[in-house]
Amino acid sequence: MKRGLFITVEGIEGVGKSSNIDVLVEQVRKAGLEVITTREPGGTPVAEDIRKLLKDHGDEPIPEIAELLMMFAARSLNVNNVILPALEAGKWVVCDRFTDSSRAYQGGGRGLPMESIDSLANWVHGDTWPDVTILLDAPVEIGMARAGNRGAPDRIEREKHDFFERVRECYLNLALREPDRFVIIDTTRSLEEVQADVGRLAVQLIESNSH
Repeated sequence: MKRGLFITVEGIEGVGKSSNIDVLVEQVRKAGLEVITTREPGGTPVAEDIRKLLKDHGDEPIPEIAELLMMFAARSLNVNNVILPALEAGKWVVCDRFTDSSRAYQGGGRGLPMESIDSLANWVHGDTWPDVTILLDAPVEIGMARAGNRGAPDRIEREKHDFFERVRECYLNLALREPDRFVIIDTTRSLEEVQADVGRLAVQLIESNSH
């Protein structure tokens, strides 16, 4: 059986990941393909518990290394229990965030060594890397203004402006280093324009993988 396609969607807060994932999934389903969605941290019952711990405003501080290890613990569960079985069954997988988020947030934002993050990635998911990564990009001011309309910020959303500047810069650098995997979509435009781009990309991916 032909392996499914693994697509990840990345970006800072407020770039519209959820609504654009919906467009992507709808196009894939319209083509008669099976597709599942998952998210990180999360995607399985235990990984969702880890997500709650990571996003909560608990009194106990979470050291940066603990944050990184918890992200990869959740990722291990998601890869082994959701992503790999689906890909091997020929299904497409669309994941809201993956290891590039750890590189951008814990590497770029927190300043943890990229080689440590990449070592964990090799250990936790080996060759299971996305076939395509959609980077939804917008300046930090725009993203945070949109995110602020969603309700109370979680533990990570409460970080300062310069943290998110470092995160965004890291994302853009990752995309420059791996142009064959990344597609950058400018989300400063109207939602309709952005979703039209996502829809066109989905059609291209469907056509290029139908041979």
